[in-house]
Amino acid sequence: MRRTSLDGASCTVARSLDVIGDWWSLLIIRDALGGLRRFKEFERSLGLAKNILSARLKALVAHGILELAPASDGSAYNEYVPTEKGRRLFPVLIALGQWGSDHLFEPMEPRARPVDARDGKPLGRMRVLAEDGRELGPDDIRSSVR
Repeated sequence: MRRTSLDGASCTVARSLDVIGDWWSLLIIRDALGGLRRFKEFERSLGLAKNILSARLKALVAHGILELAPASDGSAYNEYVPTEKGRRLFPVLIALGQWGSDHLFEPMEPRARPVDARDGKPLGRMRVLAEDGRELGPDDIRSSVR
């Protein structure tokens, strides 16, 4: 089945999914934001075939989400480092994880949960706020094309 490109869509969600919409890309970004940098580290973490991992890393670099940099240890290797554009996906991953924790696990089932590195406490819930600070839900938002 051929994949249809959404890069010309006026919907911001559709256009975003065109770049990061497959699970491997999101898991690579998760791992990169968690400190993994080298091809072998991603391969070991994800158990992903080399050709698929290579294609996803290449696409993430092409879209400016990751960048190639000389290895921090001075070796001949390159590392994949999140750019500012890539780092801005952090709240997306946290929100997706919170949704998954709420809806895809049994109440007492063990799960990985991010915690504040400073004090080890759980993160607050992700919220959508209006400019004036009001919390918004789906019924409070409409789409506007500009």
